[in-house]
Amino acid sequence: MLRKWKQLDWQLMFLLMLFMIVSTMVVHSSIIPTPEFKGYDIRTAVFYVVGFLVVLGMSLIDYRDLLKYSAVIYGIGLLLIVLVFFVGAEVNGAKSWFQLPGGLLFQPAELLKIILIIVTARMLGKRKGEPLQFRADIIPASFVVLIPFILVLIQPDLGNAIIYLVVFVGMLWIAGTRYKHVLIGITTVLAVLIIFVTVFNTFNDQIKQTLEEQDRLHWYQRINTFLNPAEASSDDRHQSGYALIAIGTGGLSGDGFMQGELKNNKFIPYPYSDSIFVVIGEEFGFLGSAFVLLMYFYLIYRMLRIAASCHDKRGAYIIIGIATMFIFQVYENIGMMIGLMPITGITLPFISYGGTSLLINMLCIGLIMSIKLHQDKYVIEEIENG
Repeated sequence: MLRKWKQLDWQLMFLLMLFMIVSTMVVHSSIIPTPEFKGYDIRTAVFYVVGFLVVLGMSLIDYRDLLKYSAVIYGIGLLLIVLVFFVGAEVNGAKSWFQLPGGLLFQPAELLKIILIIVTARMLGKRKGEPLQFRADIIPASFVVLIPFILVLIQPDLGNAIIYLVVFVGMLWIAGTRYKHVLIGITTVLAVLIIFVTVFNTFNDQIKQTLEEQDRLHWYQRINTFLNPAEASSDDRHQSGYALIAIGTGGLSGDGFMQGELKNNKFIPYPYSDSIFVVIGEEFGFLGSAFVLLMYFYLIYRMLRIAASCHDKRGAYIIIGIATMFIFQVYENIGMMIGLMPITGITLPFISYGGTSLLINMLCIGLIMSIKLHQDKYVIEEIENG
């Protein structure tokens, strides 16, 4: 056990410790104007301690065992998603959570992200690097992702549903999708987007009325604010508008730790969660924001280094899937704060408050460590099998 832990990527572990310091500090600053969230900073530190134990424990598990039983794990994930409709707790208009003892919440949609990555890696790994076949590989894998995508979208949890698709596309690309299939995919996505925007703008009032009747008005508000910012009401533009102002007033070095004026005056909604990058921009300025982005850059760099050294294609696919997930979440979270992306419920990985998302992210890092530590076993097994 000690020998294996010596082989861990300690640069990655040090980076996680740095994320823990940044996250705890920023969450602490974020909850100052909202006493009802007192203790979230302590919880963040506790979740990180548990998360490090998850990383170390997961690194000792042979990832090939997870691949072997991926169908069973997938079934458990789907069961949890279905159960949440019946016994789940509703938070911010979405019935996506299980209420746990001690006031803790567990979101199965977060766990399903890593489950889908494992299942997809096993399916795509059957080709061992050879070009994927459309009917034999891409279509079956698409159905595996489509089922949870629809279930999570119904909750409604648009953020995680989109992540499923983005991660799947990233894994298809690295697994050897033929260029003609890529062209078909890009054409289809563009066609769907054009049709969606056209229909949304043409039947804007009808869509608004329908979603309002179904208690889904926030969907309309987020999409309309992004597509038609000039026509959106001041209330709909509130989050994105004040986010831009706060980040802009941060300047080069920011207003100072815990000194963010807009944050302290409650102009920024969910500063400890979805809008935590706004707090970083306002209080630490361009330099602080750039430092956080460099942390993410080095995180992805270390992950890709491990993926490049993998002898097992399935291990590399898993790492690429996880890297794609992190990249998209960072881009979407920061993008929606500066007006580049529509507002969704996607948090900033390793920094935003949230026990489920943090522990799942740490589980992902532990899985990457497992892949790194067990490559020798894979090579030996391949040699023995001829």
